[in-house]
Amino acid sequence: MSCPATESAGVPAWFEEALAATPERRVAEVDGTPIAYRVWGEAGRPGLVLVHGGAAHSGWWDHIAPQLHSHRVVALDLSGHGDSGRRPAYDMATWAREVVAVAAAEDLDRPVVLGHSMGGWVALIVGVGHPGAVSAVAVVDSPLVARPPEEDRLRERRRPSWSYATAEEAVARFRTVPHQDVLLPYVREHVARNSLRRVEDGWSWKFDPQLWGRPPALPELLPRLTCPAALFRCEKGLVGRRMAAEMAGLVAGGLPVVELPDAGHHPVFDQPLALVTGIRTLLAFWPHGGPARH
Repeated sequence: MSCPATESAGVPAWFEEALAATPERRVAEVDGTPIAYRVWGEAGRPGLVLVHGGAAHSGWWDHIAPQLHSHRVVALDLSGHGDSGRRPAYDMATWAREVVAVAAAEDLDRPVVLGHSMGGWVALIVGVGHPGAVSAVAVVDSPLVARPPEEDRLRERRRPSWSYATAEEAVARFRTVPHQDVLLPYVREHVARNSLRRVEDGWSWKFDPQLWGRPPALPELLPRLTCPAALFRCEKGLVGRRMAAEMAGLVAGGLPVVELPDAGHHPVFDQPLALVTGIRTLLAFWPHGGPARH
């Protein structure tokens, strides 16, 4: 459930136009759990699936997806996130199956899958575990670490029930994990309000506090990629140049690195247009349904 939004001054026209492109909202059942997702663009176009990071949801892409005009774009809420159902336990392989199932529900023929942070790990598992289901994968600031950056901080903040008396109080407390200095206020407002659900004593965040699954072993996963892949490296994010080079060295044939200048770990909040430009460029060089890389 979304809470009522308030008007904000200084919102650029491109952002208002993007939000005016209201997505279709649908649900697919995967392994007995309802998975909510959003769809933009005409049917029959090449497919692109966007995967959010830990504790996020598909609404993080609301101002990004409508600008990717060349594709039919799907953004899902992984189980335990957003408007999707919850599970007794979570793992990356299940989230990868959800991505593949939602793409199939929309008749997307070998879509590109792009994920941010933890969602990038999910995208890589899709590429390795379901190579026939995708044409390429891309990751946005997904680090070569043992756990997603969101997990440590959120473990510290877990409570049996985390709620706020008003939506305004909750929005005021919205923070990214890890913290970054620049959050465009109109993006922050939209994402924060759509991250809330109504509960008995007020408002709470939509994600399941127990959502974390076992992380993948990227040094073992990356060498198994056979489809085209790319890394978006945020200049102020978690993947430094040395780590990016290490990741590229693990992929047969290398891993193209797209640099996002002055971007933090969450480029949808501080450099959304640079991210859109990078994705558009990447999609132009990745013909739909191209041959697998061997």
